[in-house]
Amino acid sequence: MNTPDFNLLLTLDALLDEGSVAGAARRLSLSPSAMSRALARLRETTGDPLLVRAGRGLVPTPRALALRAQVSQLVQDAHAVLRPQQEVDPASLERTFRLRSSDGFVEAVGPALLARLAAEAPGVRLHFLAKPDKGSRPLRSGELDFETGVIGAETAPELRTQALFQDHFVTVVRPGHPLCDGTLTAARYAAAHHVLVSRRGRQHSPIDEALASLGRTRTITTLVPGFATALALVRGSDLVATVPELHCASLLGDLVALPLPFPLPGIRVALLWHPSQDADPAHRWLRTLIRETCAQAPYGGETRAT
Repeated sequence: MNTPDFNLLLTLDALLDEGSVAGAARRLSLSPSAMSRALARLRETTGDPLLVRAGRGLVPTPRALALRAQVSQLVQDAHAVLRPQQEVDPASLERTFRLRSSDGFVEAVGPALLARLAAEAPGVRLHFLAKPDKGSRPLRSGELDFETGVIGAETAPELRTQALFQDHFVTVVRPGHPLCDGTLTAARYAAAHHVLVSRRGRQHSPIDEALASLGRTRTITTLVPGFATALALVRGSDLVATVPELHCASLLGDLVALPLPFPLPGIRVALLWHPSQDADPAHRWLRTLIRETCAQAPYGGETRAT
């Protein structure tokens, strides 16, 4: 089959609406001769004269009259498809978004974020999903709209990212722990018994690399997959956990957070999404809302938005 020339629809719409070659030519910024040639092509394509002379003017044939409404709608639909998307009105938006994040992020940011959605976009639903790994497939496939986390080697290179805040690690112990007395030094830190947090069961972390640069090693007594579990063990023992302070703020309770006695790079928590969502006005609006919510001190004023 020959591919139809869809430009002829614009021409036919103008001719049927104007009722004259000259009027249709002015409307489409064409010369009268170019419009006459286009009308000839339309007649050949449709097998109908479409417009026939009556005195000094042109009148539509029955076929043209039957096509008028359909052609007009097709042209309007084409313009609607091709024009840029309009900015979204949050108050009238009806949509469900899915955000994969850690429990710490939900506990820290979730209440403020849901409160803003209820006030500004009551038709929007935000579903928080568990984060068993850092794989990017759910974002690529459209199963997820967003993800929060630290950008690393496992992050797909095509993903878009937006920094939300910086976090830093602290040493956490129970009240009355021996490390609470006196100055916490690298030697005292390394001599303690530690609980290591690793989702994949790795027994080495940047903390151990930092200690190694000082010529020290620490004793890993146990390994757990999450921060909440680590802090629960710390609360009932002399174990020491090293956790991101802002991320775990809602979990600390009466536990004591001490500054690390050696330098350790902080972590930048980011919002991630697939580029297929970049231009979607509703998605773009919610990205801004999440960033603003994180910047408005959801961690008691310590968040440094970036």
